[in-house]
Amino acid sequence: MRTKLVVGNWKMNGNFVQNQELLNAIIPGTKELRNVICAVCAPYPYIPAVQLALKDTHIFWGAQNVSQFDLGAYTGEVAVEMLLDFACRYVIVGHSERRSLFGEDNHTVAEKFKKAQSAGLIPILCVGETLAQREIDETERVIEEQLDAVIKLTGINSLTQSVIAYEPIWAIGTGRTATPAQAQSVHAFIRSKIAKQNTEVADNLQILYGGSVKASNASDLFAMPDIDGGLIGGASLIANEFISICSAAQQ
Repeated sequence: MRTKLVVGNWKMNGNFVQNQELLNAIIPGTKELRNVICAVCAPYPYIPAVQLALKDTHIFWGAQNVSQFDLGAYTGEVAVEMLLDFACRYVIVGHSERRSLFGEDNHTVAEKFKKAQSAGLIPILCVGETLAQREIDETERVIEEQLDAVIKLTGINSLTQSVIAYEPIWAIGTGRTATPAQAQSVHAFIRSKIAKQNTEVADNLQILYGGSVKASNASDLFAMPDIDGGLIGGASLIANEFISICSAAQQ
């Protein structure tokens, strides 16, 4: 049975004091949970403080992005080696905001996935469609292209050391959420696509749902057979919400 995973994506939010208050609440609030892994992905400047706060706890931490390049003349970028200095476990790659706002295409995302994984980090690969693409029934085609870029570059077995997060772009930060049935349908498609190449990889792969997940809908979403947890945006900044979502994953 796959262990549920709940990851908070703080995005470009928080400050030193707010982050510490949030962590001080979620550490004890999730301590007694079983069969669920909790993690947070913080903005780069706060990763050292997050490491200090979480290093002796049950909660893992990571980053929201990473460069596809090695150390060198890449002003403003952060290399995998830098994340390893702060014992990051996870790194998000290909989030829709990186794709849409910063022009990351499928090949760039695949390169970041490969770079992160080669350094021992666990990439959380984000895939998902826009509302326009869903309305013309292109959801599966779009997601297949996003997955194929990674599989072509790294091979199907690379997914054994990764996480996939399905995030319908039309549901991110909008208050709209895919119904459990809609989300399950896409998760099942992702798993079946991978199973065509390797059933063992598909069976063990954690596939998260992201897109306006909150305490009120988490239980219904996580009850679906192919939904293995969530990548949580805004609700991860509210301690009680995040704790409740992690608790829903345990159920």
